Amino acid sequence: MHSQSMWRAVLLLATLCITLTLAQFPRECVTPTGLQSGQCCPSPSGVAGDECGSSTGRGQCVAIAADNRRHGPQYPYAGRDDRERWPLRFFNRTCQCNGNFSGYNCGQCRHGLTGPNCDQRISVVRRNIMQMSTAEKQAFVNALDRAKRTVHPDLVICTRRYQEVFGPDGNTPQFENITIYNYFVWSHYYSVSKTYLGPGQSSFGGVDFSHEGPGFVTWHRFHLMQLERDMQDMLGDPTFALPYWNFAIGGSECDICTDELLGARSSFDMSSISSNSVFSQWRVICESVEDYDSLGTVCNGTETSPIRRNPAGNVARPMVQRLPEPQDVLDCLELNAFDTPPYYSTSSESFRNTIEGYSAPQGTYDPVIRSLHNLAHLFLNGTGGQTHLSPNDPIFVLLHTFTDAIFDEWLGRHQPGEVVYPEENAPIGHNRRFNMVPFWPPVTNTEMFVSAPQNLGYSYEVQWPVRAYTLSEIITIAIVAAVLVVALVGGVIACAVRARSYRSAEALEPLLGETFRRYSEDDRRLDKSQSVV
Repeated sequence: MHSQSMWRAVLLLATLCITLTLAQFPRECVTPTGLQSGQCCPSPSGVAGDECGSSTGRGQCVAIAADNRRHGPQYPYAGRDDRERWPLRFFNRTCQCNGNFSGYNCGQCRHGLTGPNCDQRISVVRRNIMQMSTAEKQAFVNALDRAKRTVHPDLVICTRRYQEVFGPDGNTPQFENITIYNYFVWSHYYSVSKTYLGPGQSSFGGVDFSHEGPGFVTWHRFHLMQLERDMQDMLGDPTFALPYWNFAIGGSECDICTDELLGARSSFDMSSISSNSVFSQWRVICESVEDYDSLGTVCNGTETSPIRRNPAGNVARPMVQRLPEPQDVLDCLELNAFDTPPYYSTSSESFRNTIEGYSAPQGTYDPVIRSLHNLAHLFLNGTGGQTHLSPNDPIFVLLHTFTDAIFDEWLGRHQPGEVVYPEENAPIGHNRRFNMVPFWPPVTNTEMFVSAPQNLGYSYEVQWPVRAYTLSEIITIAIVAAVLVVALVGGVIACAVRARSYRSAEALEPLLGETFRRYSEDDRRLDKSQSVV
């Protein structure tokens, strides 16, 4: 028993020291044997023969199903990119978890559940960061900073393409450790990176596995869920929830750019963060794009420059100097179609392309326009405005939780069902059943195309703006109100006249006794009934 424990410890230490490849995988699986076998089905208990917790009914090891339907014309190659038919270039077998169990080894619970049997529901509510208490805001900032400094307990990243994954000696897998927050950044970078075509050739940039297609909303939804779950585990708090930034407030002020929250502007450099903010100490990763494209390398998680941010400071593009308006959200939510052909950044009357920000809020595609999500990114004018770098600025998290809140509200209002999500002909990575790059275990776009409160274990507290009335609606309402007032006044006058007539009739019989009064009333009732007949 003791020797087995020591052997496990040695193996763990060895794996921790391994350098890395180009996708994130469980540390346990990136051994030479694991990669050569193509199987990643660890045991949650560490017991041999208990793959995926099969002995306790948690899950089983299965073959990975990868989407093979046609994708759009944007990517013209085949077999040139490790992300094609993800993740079959690296692994072809994974854990499939049963019931409420989840995780790469089925050792965790699904989002929003806890307990030994994952049957205890918990409340994970994402709230407006501006409405949180001072203590709650500080706790969130501290948690983000801790995630930036805490090595991910389970996952490692790749630093080489698959051809070079075993290293120069053919037996040293090229994987490296990375912190929880930097993994969040790296996975976004990896999904948007160019396709390396070989020495002396320009890398192909017309590929994006997380933007400019239907998968934009589903990919970023899971991206946030993974960070939220990692931070819950780090904090030991399963109720921890990522807050959101309501960026649809109009104007040119960044209300969360304060030292209490995401960092104020530096007094010495318009594009730097105030030294009073912990985020002024953060350093970005994955910015050596020219090296990645020319040498065929992959971001290895090395930290380099400070975060740059200059909200509303892009004087060359006045359009991006203002944030979206509340009306923009309302217009977007009223669009009926989830997405429209060609399911790309040129789609019109598409909710997805509108919330992403390539169409006007009313849904009309215009190559000049940038709205909603895209406009909020460009407004930040710095690290947060560059696709491959944007998650390095922690505002990314809050910007995308609000984008996800709009997506979830649209799902709730329109109740579309997965049938509206394109099964094929979307850009590569965006078909309904494509496994989203580079997440592990594999998760498809359609699994995220569901209402969050009912299916994904979290919800939002959002006060959605109310649509303003048009001039014609105001006139109609005024006319109806005037008619009602006239009718009401007329009714009051009629009642008053009737009451006065009744009192006058009574005044003509002042000496009648009680008997006659009753008779008189009966007589009136008789007369009334006769007239009715």
